[in-house]
Amino acid sequence: MANYNTEKIIAGEKAIDFIEDGMLLGLGSGSTVYYTIKKIGERVKEGLKIKAVSTSAVTLQLASSLGIEILPFNDIEKTDLTIDGADEVDPELNGIKGGGGALLYEKLVAEVSDKIIWVVDSSKMVSKLGKFPLPVEVIQFGSLHTIKKLKDRKFNPILRMKDNKPFITDAGNFIVDLHLGVINKPMELNNELKAITGVVETGLFLNLVDLAIIGQGTGVRMVKRNS
Repeated sequence: MANYNTEKIIAGEKAIDFIEDGMLLGLGSGSTVYYTIKKIGERVKEGLKIKAVSTSAVTLQLASSLGIEILPFNDIEKTDLTIDGADEVDPELNGIKGGGGALLYEKLVAEVSDKIIWVVDSSKMVSKLGKFPLPVEVIQFGSLHTIKKLKDRKFNPILRMKDNKPFITDAGNFIVDLHLGVINKPMELNNELKAITGVVETGLFLNLVDLAIIGQGTGVRMVKRNS
């Protein structure tokens, strides 16, 4: 039986090998990237010179507490490297993100990154995306109408709740999780969802990632995207 927490630590810490002095990093969100950020904090104390942008309030708080300098996203043109996690990853390194609710900021940072590395445990690797519910970020105004449009398309939407209230993202939006089972044509689905008025962004991250570092047992497996 795999120890997924051990795999998270191994994968998260391995990403440090790709960080160089002077880099501007994008720091993602999630339980595996947590270990990357902790290790970066250690290296910063040892003299590593980097700056970063954050993809969530949680990441911002963690990184700042470790002495990592965080810049406002609007103050940068691009990042040299973004390290992030994922909820599902297929063999082509397409993935689903947003289990933590930070998908919008994560995608904004990803799209201005020279290189993207995902760190995941082995349970996140799948042959096809879709078993993990697909998060879709929607604006609060008219959200019931947006959810109805998703229902009409048989996407099985469920409004994400927290403490008996709708979960609210850092951008002030709602998350609707689509229970699809399997996604056969992710690009077509992404385009269809983005065309719905009220939908801000989807948790489908397609043709973005360069390398996945996968914790596997007591080691790592690295998979590069075929470009």
